[in-house]
Amino acid sequence: MSRIPAVRDGLELSTSQVGIVIFGLSAGSVIGLVAAVGLLARLGARRALVLGVTISSAGLITAGVGTSLLASTEVVFAGLVLVGLGMGSVDVMMNVEGAAAERAVGKTLMPLMHACFSLGTVVGALAGAGASFVSLPVFWHLAGVATLVLATAVVGVRYIPVRSELGDVPAPGAPSGAASAGPAAAPLWRERLRAGLSVWGDTRILLIGTIVLGMTFAEGSANDWLALAAVDGHGLSNTEGAIVFGVFVSAMTVGRVFGGPILDRFGRVPVLRACAALGILGLVLFILAPNDVLLYAGAVLWGLGASLGFPVGMSAAADDTKNAAARVSAVAMIGYFAFLVGPPVLGLLGEAWGILNALFLILALMVLAGLAAPAARERSYSAPAPAARG
Repeated sequence: MSRIPAVRDGLELSTSQVGIVIFGLSAGSVIGLVAAVGLLARLGARRALVLGVTISSAGLITAGVGTSLLASTEVVFAGLVLVGLGMGSVDVMMNVEGAAAERAVGKTLMPLMHACFSLGTVVGALAGAGASFVSLPVFWHLAGVATLVLATAVVGVRYIPVRSELGDVPAPGAPSGAASAGPAAAPLWRERLRAGLSVWGDTRILLIGTIVLGMTFAEGSANDWLALAAVDGHGLSNTEGAIVFGVFVSAMTVGRVFGGPILDRFGRVPVLRACAALGILGLVLFILAPNDVLLYAGAVLWGLGASLGFPVGMSAAADDTKNAAARVSAVAMIGYFAFLVGPPVLGLLGEAWGILNALFLILALMVLAGLAAPAARERSYSAPAPAARG
């Protein structure tokens, strides 16, 4: 996302066209979210995670080819669809695994896990700023990222516990309670898939999804438009725009690192309301900032405000361990609706009234998220039995 200005310049796109191109990422993400429950049921978490990361890596390379080698908007769009497809499916899977670890430990850990996610965006933003500064072609930048991400995933996935309820195939010698492989297992994954579709009738899940919708829109809008808004709206250079984006994701990382202890002390509801207030204040400062100091302050508050909505929503969705994968998938799907409609809507509004004015749309959704905060109130649950190790 830190290279969006370079993609825009290389393909000579208007603001609305940038929104349409980014729509490929959003659309692919939603497809991945829909597919995640079925992939988990059919392949198990380990194999499904590797498949998702492989698809995303291929998409990054495709987007790089479309930008630097072919100058084709269609190829970039297709690449972003693949990136989103892999990211959307992996998002559900890693949150399901993270929620299981959180329940087993008995402390709020999801924000810290999402801090690692945000740390990756910090490193990515800094790398993007450096790549922009040295005029590194987008293809070579994204090809390097894709290689690193895929290699990391292939190694890291080996240390994820084997969990029979997610359809993982146990290693030789695993406990007899683990899921079996082969034709006999077919009814099991079909039953898991059928049960997973039933969670959409749960009102609490829909309200938690509303929280995630507002916070995700605030986060996703920054991912898609913050760098470009700083460049076009405040007159910064492309490199400075990438740095502002880096400040935003750094603030998100800090919020998530310290979010767990804060949530354990004050509870989800007041913390979510405070986050909504910080996000609204940050957006106002960023949009109306008369100088760079207030611009950066707005980016910090915006990042802090958006930092905990998604991880807290994932934890709240997984409070009930029954059909946890499907519940997390449903909430994530509602949240990713922001990624689906956000880029083109903000692009069209930005074309008509300016990109900074378009960001006012986020304020209404942040208010809505704050009002829905009580749905995330803590529920008691019991820790599951230890998972088999592969």
